[in-house]
Amino acid sequence: MRAPLTIAAAQPACTAKDVRANAREHARLIRTAAARLVVFPELSLTGYELDADVVSPDDEGLAEIVAACEDTGSVALVSAPVEGEDGTANIAMLRVSLAGVEIAYRKSYLGGDEPTRFAPGDGPVAIELDGWRVGLGLCKDTGVQQHVSDMAVLDPDLYAAGLVHLSDERDMQEERGLEIAGACRSYVAFASFAGPTGGGFDETAGLSSIWAPDGTLLARAGVEPGEFTRAVLA
Repeated sequence: MRAPLTIAAAQPACTAKDVRANAREHARLIRTAAARLVVFPELSLTGYELDADVVSPDDEGLAEIVAACEDTGSVALVSAPVEGEDGTANIAMLRVSLAGVEIAYRKSYLGGDEPTRFAPGDGPVAIELDGWRVGLGLCKDTGVQQHVSDMAVLDPDLYAAGLVHLSDERDMQEERGLEIAGACRSYVAFASFAGPTGGGFDETAGLSSIWAPDGTLLARAGVEPGEFTRAVLA
């Protein structure tokens, strides 16, 4: 039988386009959360700056996150623009652990001005962690029925997503979390930016949340940057 999974959803304070400063904030939250899995918002390493440089998994600025994961035994899901194929770029979720950094997922559904810079990824992804099957998503993915349906086919135990929502979109954020929990019959963890994060997002939603498969709210952060929420999933 799989062991319980301790998960945290974090909403780091963000410095626009400064990967090293944001990596330090990620490392701080990882150490403070003391969770096996720590999920961060969309574009957490750069802020929602669509013209930010792509971030390589080999970027030396990510070393502090790797070190924090090594010290705590955590796996972190962070987000950044990454290099794609044929000169394109993707919005991606990176998996960080003591083993290093790898691209785990490339966002499938793009919104707003994102298609002017980024290409969509190849579809839903689920990773394995300690016997748990973890589906991955980024922001608009969570509101696209096709993505949710395709994710349900992968039969995740947990769906983890990084978000950037405006403060007046908190109800929508809640509705999407509950819909995914029901459709996938899984736990859901949303890490949602709080405070300013660039790209016109002067005030973001916060309220990073973790739900049970039946929609019960297990844990929720507030609306300030630098907070996180944490739960033990059985």
